[in-house]
Amino acid sequence: MSEVYANRRSRLREHVNAAGTAAALVTRPANVRYLAAAAPRGAVLLIGAGEDVLVCAGPPGDRPHEGQPDENLRLTVLPAPDGDAAVTAAGFVAEQGADSLAVEEHHLTVTRHRAIASVAPGLRLVDLGGAVEQLRVVKDEEEISCLRIGAEIADQALGELLESILVGRTERHLALELERRLVDHGADGPAFPTSVATGPHAGRRGHRPTDRRVEEGDFLSVCLGATYRGYRCEIGRTFVIGTSPADWQIELYDLVFAAQRAGREFLAPGAAYRDVDRAARQVLDSAGYAEALPPLTGHGVGLEIDEDPQLAPAAMGKLDACVPVTVEPGVHLPGRGGVRIDDTLVVRPEADGGPELLTITTKELLAL
Repeated sequence: MSEVYANRRSRLREHVNAAGTAAALVTRPANVRYLAAAAPRGAVLLIGAGEDVLVCAGPPGDRPHEGQPDENLRLTVLPAPDGDAAVTAAGFVAEQGADSLAVEEHHLTVTRHRAIASVAPGLRLVDLGGAVEQLRVVKDEEEISCLRIGAEIADQALGELLESILVGRTERHLALELERRLVDHGADGPAFPTSVATGPHAGRRGHRPTDRRVEEGDFLSVCLGATYRGYRCEIGRTFVIGTSPADWQIELYDLVFAAQRAGREFLAPGAAYRDVDRAARQVLDSAGYAEALPPLTGHGVGLEIDEDPQLAPAAMGKLDACVPVTVEPGVHLPGRGGVRIDDTLVVRPEADGGPELLTITTKELLAL
């Protein structure tokens, strides 16, 4: 695995050198982990002309769940725990006589940017932009394997919940139980705050669980994800509680299911991001739900739950093979509730069977 991280750093170094910059300072934790195998709290990664250095606020072994850094990296631990690793790393670059340093301006605070400039006034600071995020878009098979295991864990936790008695329990209690089950089955933890929405809350994107209790006839929508070895997946399903679904529930569910299927079927190398969004959005738009639709149909997943690409109406770019994304259309009707169906898939060419579905919990409208 050490070679994998070395190759990633080499690709970033080529990008930095092509831009005429001597070194790069990576501070965003997910980017540090992608390049260094681990991102201890407060750590930064310095990509130099020769040697790469991981600068840590404390010994990386203090938190085993954060993983161990690539053994081929030079490791520097700050002498004082309240020091700033980014400022120290910039000092290293200045001492080496470099004239420029690329930094992740989208992650640095103004205060931290000024501190770096003050410790190395002779350095020209340039913006690295989203260079590392772009490297992260296409996943290798080891990364996809972590996502696949995370999806299995999420499926298992959700399946066990569906076998339990739900009526009378609160959204908050069900969300906590799901997160406990994720950890019980081997997850590092939830990929994001688990959403359980019932009745008029159902189908609302990003709903925070409340003390509302599950009632007979409710729509129940659940969105959860597992983190496994740092990689995060996502699944969302909607069910009906305790009785046969009403006609309007069946109609709305079938519509969202058709939209989700249309988006999934459009996933292929070379497909434009906006076209995947359009495929799902048109199904719901044509049924008169344009005002009830979320701003995007899906997004990338990996070391973060919301990565590039964004599957949205104005998104620019095209899908590549081995890019994991969500497809998660939904409709929420104020005062009534709604439906959300969410899967994590990996883009694959048709010759390899088309998109690989990682989250396999049934999408049949079940009455629980």
